Amino acid sequence: MTYIRRRRQEASWIQRWSRWIIGAIALMGALGTAYLTVVKLMEGDVTCPTGGCDRVLSSEYARVFGQPLTLFGCLGYLGMATMALSPFAINPDKNKDLRRKLENITWPLLFMGATAMLVFSAYLMYLLAFEIKAPCLYCITSAVFAATMFVVTIIGRRWDDVGQLAFMGVIVAMVTLIGTLAVYAPINNPQLAQEGGPGEVGPPISTQSSESELQLANHLTDIDAKMYGAWWCPHCHDQKQLFGQEAAKAIPYVECAEDGQNSQTQLCRSVPEVEGFPTWEVNGEFFVGAQSLETLADASGYTGPRNFQN
Repeated sequence: MTYIRRRRQEASWIQRWSRWIIGAIALMGALGTAYLTVVKLMEGDVTCPTGGCDRVLSSEYARVFGQPLTLFGCLGYLGMATMALSPFAINPDKNKDLRRKLENITWPLLFMGATAMLVFSAYLMYLLAFEIKAPCLYCITSAVFAATMFVVTIIGRRWDDVGQLAFMGVIVAMVTLIGTLAVYAPINNPQLAQEGGPGEVGPPISTQSSESELQLANHLTDIDAKMYGAWWCPHCHDQKQLFGQEAAKAIPYVECAEDGQNSQTQLCRSVPEVEGFPTWEVNGEFFVGAQSLETLADASGYTGPRNFQN
């Protein structure tokens, strides 16, 4: 009888260290996005050598569901780090089967997470180049991190069925892209956003917003300020013109006209100080008529940049 000894194929260095590499990248990404989230919530200035980071992080694309986009990025990186490093918390000498099972479960999840982050980062790079038109070192670094994790998830493990892996990647990429386009649809198609509900809307805003207008609008929303107005009110339109097209979408506007879109007539009637439009409610004080952005900044305690252009 002849015995044929099967030579065990040794793992390459990238396969031995792949989880540590993914974990390290994810933790660095989590720290960076956590810093940006804190700065954004505190309305501070981001340290950036390219000078375009504040403009990018203050744009309408930098908020998702009313929260800073960097917050979701931080959660994504933390999820990747947890999946990559969690098997190392199990001692292989005591529970080898459990560790192997956890590794087998988390590898496909790591691939799906890295694929989703890569697709979303690619879309953000498109926005930087063609929509926002400003360089952002943090955004570019995050895209590099996502691409690196994606590559490591592929070459860092011996996949039994490459075809199934590719099919999984295509499905995740399509779902991510469709979801991303759906989230940003109101921004990419303002007419669609206006047609999102019944009611009248005012004339379109023709001016553009700078970083300062965007930050002030977000600040007013964060402190729960309110601008009571009506779609037919010319002074309300003048007020929105001061903020500009992008920032006007972010201000805390309350539609008081009964036939206006997203009308909140009852709320307006419940506030006796609202006798004309527009009326601003800021930190318990009321300001009647269109206000300068400097006035709104002073009344709201805004500490961001004030180089308003409108």
